[in-house]
Amino acid sequence: QVQLVESGGGLVQPGGSLRLSCAASGSVFSIASMDWYRQAPGKERELVAPVTRGRFTISRDLAKNTVYLQMNGLKPEDTAVYYCSARTCNGPGLCRDYWGQGTQVTVSS
Repeated sequence: QVQLVESGGGLVQPGGSLRLSCAASGSVFSIASMDWYRQAPGKERELVAPVTRGRFTISRDLAKNTVYLQMNGLKPEDTAVYYCSARTCNGPGLCRDYWGQGTQVTVSS
């Protein structure tokens, strides 16, 4: 069992920056990877990195079991709930994904 807690969301003006954090706890020894997703109203959840064109940077601190999302040059279309994910593996074909509760990012003037 893995628990994920996101933090750092909020309201920011276009062009601004935010840094999101995701802390993992529980069976962290089994975590194979962590990543960031987002979901805007009426849209499907999507992996953040491929759709933000280099404006966002993901970093990981394995010692702290934490992954970060540095968000620069924010645009209104970045408004979404941002979710942290963790994949745990206990052997080949025995992997599962966990999700945090999400943190709201709103980009507006």
